[in-house]
This record gives sequence, C-alpha cells and structure tokens, in this order.
Amino acid sequence: MREVPKTQYEARLRSEELRSLINYHNRLYYELNQPEISDEVYDDLMNELRAIEAAYPELITPDSPTQRVGGAPLPTFEVVEHRLPLLSLSNCFSEEELRAWHRRAAERLGSDAFALVTEPKIDGLAIALVYERGRFVQGATRGDGYHGENVTENLRTIPTIPKQLRGSYPERFEVRGEVYMPRAGFEALNEAIGEENLRREKEGKRPLPLYANPRNAAAGAVRQKDPSVTASRPLAMFTYQLGWCEGSHPESHYEILGWLREMGFNVNPEARLHAGLDDVLPRVAWWGQERERLEYDIDGVVIKIDDTRAWDRLGAVGREPRWATAYKFPPQQRTTKLLDIQVNVGRTGVLTPFAVLEPVVVGGARVSLATLHNEGDIRRKDIRIGDTVIVQRAGEVIPQVVGPVVQLRTGEEREFTMPERCPVCGTPVSRDPDQAAVYCPNASCPAQQIRLIEHFGSRAAMDIEGLGEKMAIQLYQQGLVRNVADLYDLTVEQLRPLWKSGTKTAEALVRNIQASKGRPLPNVLFALGIRHVGFETARLLAEHIGSLAGLLDVKADELQQVEGIGPVVAASIESWVQRPENRAIVERLVAAGVNPTFEKPAGGAGPLEGLTIVVTGRLERMSRGEAEDAIRARGGKVGSSVTTATDFLVVGADAGSKLAKAEKLGTRQLTEEEFLALLERGPAALSDA
Repeated sequence: MREVPKTQYEARLRSEELRSLINYHNRLYYELNQPEISDEVYDDLMNELRAIEAAYPELITPDSPTQRVGGAPLPTFEVVEHRLPLLSLSNCFSEEELRAWHRRAAERLGSDAFALVTEPKIDGLAIALVYERGRFVQGATRGDGYHGENVTENLRTIPTIPKQLRGSYPERFEVRGEVYMPRAGFEALNEAIGEENLRREKEGKRPLPLYANPRNAAAGAVRQKDPSVTASRPLAMFTYQLGWCEGSHPESHYEILGWLREMGFNVNPEARLHAGLDDVLPRVAWWGQERERLEYDIDGVVIKIDDTRAWDRLGAVGREPRWATAYKFPPQQRTTKLLDIQVNVGRTGVLTPFAVLEPVVVGGARVSLATLHNEGDIRRKDIRIGDTVIVQRAGEVIPQVVGPVVQLRTGEEREFTMPERCPVCGTPVSRDPDQAAVYCPNASCPAQQIRLIEHFGSRAAMDIEGLGEKMAIQLYQQGLVRNVADLYDLTVEQLRPLWKSGTKTAEALVRNIQASKGRPLPNVLFALGIRHVGFETARLLAEHIGSLAGLLDVKADELQQVEGIGPVVAASIESWVQRPENRAIVERLVAAGVNPTFEKPAGGAGPLEGLTIVVTGRLERMSRGEAEDAIRARGGKVGSSVTTATDFLVVGADAGSKLAKAEKLGTRQLTEEEFLALLERGPAALSDA
C-alpha cells in the first residue's frame, strides 16, 4: 500500500482517483460478475483510501466506497429496499490486526470478557430472505447494502432454501446468508461451457466466457432472467445471521444459529462458540490449513461477538459493523501477465504446455509457472500469449491458469499452437486421434528418458530413495544411465564423484536400488512408464501375466479379454512390448533379479467377487489405499469413478463429486461402518440394511 500523501492537495487527487477505481471495480464485481482484479488488490485500494480519509477526514464524501457496500441493483430486477442495511465486513490479515479489532470493541463495551463465534467465510453471493407466517415470501441480493434486486423466484429453485418452515417461528422476520456453488458443480459448469465453445468455434461463433470462480458462477446463476436456468445450476445456501425480527428471539448469536437450524435453515455445521479471543486464534489457524477439504470456497473466517445486545451498542463505522470482522486468508486467485507458453515433454512423450507468468504471489507462494493441461484446454478457455490471466493455486496443488481477462486485451495477444516437432529431440510429433494428446514418438528422447528414470524411482513405482528429479538429470547427463535397466549396473565407484560427501551417499543409493528388486509386480509394471498404464491397470496386467518375464508374451487381443483393459490400453501395451529397446530393458531387469511374480489371494473366489466398489472421502479407521487393498484382497474390483457399473460407493468425510454422481445414478452408498461389515461378511451383511 502506498504512503498517505503529505499534502491535502495530493491527498484529494489520490482519493478521487481511488474512488473512481474502486467504483469501477465494484460495478464489475457486484453487478456484472466480471472482476478484473483479485480480492487482495481490491483490498489494497480500499485500505489506501481508508488511510487517506483517516488522515484527512474533511475529504470523506457521502458516496465514498468506504461508506457504501458495493454496486447498485441491476435494472432488470425489481428494486427491494432493505429494512435493515446489509453491511459489509472489515478485514483483518494478521493476528495483530485481529487483536486490534478486539481491543477497539472491548474499549467501547467497557470489558473484554465477551464470547465470540467463528464461521467459515463463504465466497458466494449475499442474500436476504423474508418469511411471513413461516412461508418464504421475498429474497433479495445485497446490492449497495440499502437496495437490492428482487430475485425471489430464482431463489425458490435452490433446494437448501426452505419454502415453508417447521416448528415454531416468528410472525415475520428476515434471515441472511450466502448462496454458493460447490466446487464440483462449478467445474462441471465450466466443462459444459468449454464443450459448447468447441461447437461454436466450428460454427464461426464467438466463444462464451468461462466463469473465473464459483462465486461468479453463483452470482450469475442467481441473476438469470429465467428461473429454470437458475434451477439447472448446482446452487446451495448457508444461512448465517438473523436480520430483523418481529417477535422474540435468543440474544446469543450462536443460539440463534441453532434456532434457525431447527426451523429448517441450512446453517453451516462448522460454526463454533469461543470463550474469548485466545480461543479463536487456534481455530483461525486451523481453517487456514483445512479449508481445501471443503466442497465449497471460503476466503477467510468471520468472527462475531456472540451477544447481539452488544451489536446495537457498538453500531457501525461507515459500511462496516464494529461487532464483526473477517480474518482474510492469502488470496487463492490473482491476475498477472502471461508472458509465454512453453512445452514440457513427459515420460511417455506427451507434450504438455505450461504458462510462463510475470511472478505473482498466490495463496502465500510466489508463482511464475502454471499448468495449462493441453492444447484443447487452451482453446476452450481462449488463452493467448500476452493476456492478463487469472491464476489459481489451491493448497499444495500446482498453480493453474483459470482463464483470460478478456476486457484487458489490447489486440497484440497471440494465439498458441503446439509445435510440429519435439522441442527436445526435434522428432516430428504425433497426434492421437482419440485423445487430446500430442506426443513425441521417439522413445530415446532425452526428456522422456530423464522423466522415466525419475518416475521409475518414485514411491508408487520402485520407491528408490535418493532417485529424484535432480539425480535423474545428473545420471543421464553424466552418461551413467540411459534407460532404467542401467540403474542396476551402477557401482559406488561410478557414483562417488557426483557428491562432495562421497562414498556414504553413493553407497546408500546403490543399496536402495538393489533393495527395489523386491517390489511387487504391479509396482514394477507401473514403473516402466507404459502409456495409458496407471497403477490400477498395472495390477490387472500383473494378475494376467503372473511375472515380469511374462510381459514379453502379451498380445492385444488377449489383454482385451481382461475386464478393465480396453482396446486402446491393450494396443498401447502390445506396441510398447514389441519395440526392441523395451524388450531389451525387460530382459535386462529380469537378468538383474527384478522379476517378481503375482499370485491371486488363496481361497478361491472372495466374498466381494463380481462387485465394483468406489471409495471417496476420508475414512477414520483406514486410509483409502488400505480400503482399496482390502476390497481387492476379497475379490472385489476397485473403481476410479462412479458409473452405472458401480455397486457401492463407500462415503467418508468430505466426499466430493463422486457422491453427487452416485446420488444422480442411484448408486448405493455405504458408511464406513457398513463398509467394514461388508468386508467382514460380504453382501449378506447389508441384506437387512
């Protein structure tokens, strides 16, 4: 943030500039759902304006963004005047700022002995709902805080908004909440738009814009002129507060949330009551680590004083109540410049484009590179070199480019096309007609070999500690390893010069390589890096061939008879085996002692024979890998996605899109307890359930 100007004249010019900028971005965000800047950049502008107005109070104007909430209502909807203004929240970005907010509230109340409530700050669209005699009669957006848009008919289509309340309720009252779109639904919506854009491209039509984030998608869905369009979108709402009420109600905010839940409102189960601020801080830190496990986006934690009688005493300053604040997390999305699109060559030869970005801090990490998936994804999103783009980073996931900010284009942006030759070895590329992939067919390509050596040593493959990316590059560049079979010929004498520490490190790597000879057959087959062969396919292949040496005799027509291996995968495996260089690698591995066998569990058909089971979410008594191993050990098949062939979906905590798919298909869902019973006694354990 800039320093406050030293003269009133400079302060007036800068404050006018800031008001104009903020009002412009308010309209894009609140009215058009097309933001050009990230929340962090917006907050910086607001904080700078607040600092100037604090230093020069005479410059505060009634229409300043610091005194208002956001954009005006759209003219396409009837305007609703809010009986009680829907205020925005002040923001805290550190423990010091949160303590300062708490100290100011305590000074006004004359005591710091007050309880607090924390709730996840849903990144959605603020809504006010009015109920009369238990019936939903009106719903409106926040708008500018004083006037909103009447979107009642659209809100009626959202399943988590009750149309008729249950139990006892006041004669007339208002509740407030946030309409949001779950992440799985957001991704599905953008995928559908991307597919539509491919059709539009063929017809010479302009592409439809993708939604930048679930918040924009939710806002756009609520503001549809046709309620049936809103109904087709996967929307939900959390109720987080009582607005006004004609009748008695609890004076504790936390008790009000429980009271609203009893009436039938969808209240976030993660709300917590805290004795004081010192109890709040660990919860805020916990949310900073755990937010990625949610099915919806949050951008912080809301902290409210529990006693609602204190709300009236504290009042508001400008557009912000003094009795609540939001602790904001580092932004998960930022905008930056796409400087170039370059191409990486993977272990199977697939060419993957990636973005070279003007460095930007996203989610607390400095990002200069981001994934672009494939050429088709770039076309669907209409991403061009030179664009200002939205970059997203969630948790530890690799940063990705969400899409371009089309409004900022200058006309100098360039469309990207995949190279016709491999950027590493120069071999003409091949295009898979059935896949989105473009790949280098040269199995001896240095980039492929280095990536394959790295993959071979990974934990899910041969689990060779010390054989990571840097070591793979060193071994290849020094001429010590040209393919994975060369690893088993390495000696301490050859490796010693690679490290300053010398013998001990070299001995450890040789020892780890030799120990990998005992890895199970599915891991060895997965380690070979055969195109289209993931770990589950490697397990099916291992069961079919019985040993590594048996790989040399496979035929595509035989493999197609194995349930779970289709014609494309079968052809890929046969093609790999028929190459002389690959056959030589297998023969050398077998000669070196890497020749594990695979045997089916003894005892004939298991209790889960013929059943396909998918596991989703977090289980309490075992990891997902252990659960899947238990299914296989009993003769069952583990599915990677829910289809019409899925018999059961095992549902753990924080289940995602697989649960939604199961509900759509009517797939039977099992709790962890039911799953354990199924493992112990087979399908008979569920016959009475």
